[in-house]
Amino acid sequence: MKNLFSIIKLTAVTLILFAVIYPLAIYGIAQIAPNQGKGETISVNGKVVGYQKIGQKFDKSNYFWGRPSAVDYNAAGSAGSNKGPSNPDYLALVQKRIDTLLLVHPYLKKSDIPSDMVTASGSGLDPNISPQGALIQVKRVAKERKLDEAKVKSLVESKINTAVVGPETVNVLELNVALDQLR
Repeated sequence: MKNLFSIIKLTAVTLILFAVIYPLAIYGIAQIAPNQGKGETISVNGKVVGYQKIGQKFDKSNYFWGRPSAVDYNAAGSAGSNKGPSNPDYLALVQKRIDTLLLVHPYLKKSDIPSDMVTASGSGLDPNISPQGALIQVKRVAKERKLDEAKVKSLVESKINTAVVGPETVNVLELNVALDQLR
């Protein structure tokens, strides 16, 4: 009986700690975060079109494409593929992505394709690509939109984010929103 009472007390304390105190603490911390922890949204004409830190699927030829996703851009299931560089299925998938890029961008050589355009990130939801990944797509996007290549290239260059630590990146959603506003 004594053990049963101890178990009930431990269960009650654990429930209060992890079902009440911990969620309230996390909620309180989120309130001081940007946008009160609701994510950094990108809006066009007052309508939210996406999140700054979550990749989205762009597969139309008149848009810049983002990094491939191991989870098909499903934010509820963020994950990598867990397949290594010696896995034949993974190598076949990367080769398929390379072949697709070369088919749609006939002016490219395989060596021109940056790795981030054919490999998924660890989260599967990376919103950024390398500047090289954006620049190799300029000719295709400019042709599809009937825009001057120099104008599209200039847009890409204006959207390059330089970090204090880490590589330069281009946020694909921000780039495509700016592209839609380009006339």
